[in-house]
Amino acid sequence: MTVCTYDRRQSLKFTPRESVIIHFRSGGLRAVLFTLLWWILTDGATDSWLVGAPVVLFATLVSVALLPPFSWSLMGIVRFIPFFLWCSLRGGMDVARCALHPRLPISPGLFDYIFRLPPGLPRVFMANIVSLLPGTLSAELGANYLQVHVLDERKDFLSELEKVEQRVAAMFGISLPPSGGGE
Repeated sequence: MTVCTYDRRQSLKFTPRESVIIHFRSGGLRAVLFTLLWWILTDGATDSWLVGAPVVLFATLVSVALLPPFSWSLMGIVRFIPFFLWCSLRGGMDVARCALHPRLPISPGLFDYIFRLPPGLPRVFMANIVSLLPGTLSAELGANYLQVHVLDERKDFLSELEKVEQRVAAMFGISLPPSGGGE
């Protein structure tokens, strides 16, 4: 008879010390951002810091509690911005063409896109990005899928969603498994 023992600490991605360092680094960055925001909102008034310091501290603590630290890639973000702008421009022109066409050439439909992204912030971010792109709307965010309303289901929207998912994964520094290629 073989007895397997399970040590929960071995399954953690970070050791406790690394986790504390990551939380402090994330909290420090957020504190700097909230401090900068407070400074901008008050036009740099030094007498506002009597209220501002506790507000910045509270905002930082709430931020770290509600949104735990996550990894991200600066290059992924830099590459995502022109991709998003190009998709928005191209999609906006396509929607305008369809809206101005005399026959209104659309074929709306709902589609369930199966995620390859891990649960949490990357999936929510992708759902929001899909809603910002013309011709698509995130209708429901399920446990493992995103239900998307499309204006024209005859188009190859699956490959577009896969490209968006790949770009979002690159922003968060995530490696995706190979695509299943269908519903």
